[in-house]
Amino acid sequence: MTQSRAPRGASRPPQRRRRAWLRPLLAVAFVVVPLAEIWAILQVGQLVGPWWTIALLVLDSLVGAWLIKREGGRAWRALREALQGGRMPARELADGALILIGGTLMLSPGFLLDLLGILLILPFTRPVARRLLTSVVERRLVVAPFAPGVGPGFGAGFGPGNARRPGPGPEGPVVQGDVVD
Repeated sequence: MTQSRAPRGASRPPQRRRRAWLRPLLAVAFVVVPLAEIWAILQVGQLVGPWWTIALLVLDSLVGAWLIKREGGRAWRALREALQGGRMPARELADGALILIGGTLMLSPGFLLDLLGILLILPFTRPVARRLLTSVVERRLVVAPFAPGVGPGFGAGFGPGNARRPGPGPEGPVVQGDVVD
């Protein structure tokens, strides 16, 4: 059985258009970044010598591990305090995510990704990264249109008492499940 193709002028489905940036990003991540890291290591090696380059890479890893431990602990304490205080820990969660991303970047050997990781971890450079992360997340969020009888933020078909998304109906809260003896 053969599949029919869309006419030439037809546009791609929205799912494919949204992910068109993924392949170039993966090419950069797996080809360009390692080549840039190798180039940077070679440049540092020519400048200070191979043994000092190795020493700098080890020192960079040790400083990064210490910084991740210190800032991760601070972020964890701030998150706990926000939750105990009963407020939404948006800033604390963003800081934790940035420290996690920075620590992950520091796992790879090299100077360039380590520098980017340290910039994400340091407390005085993190607010810039937090604003960037916030703007990216805000652009990615999709707010469904308001449907009559349904609270804002829910699309049609996902209101209270709907079978696809159960919730309290006019009779009160409904708990769906199986009774086990």
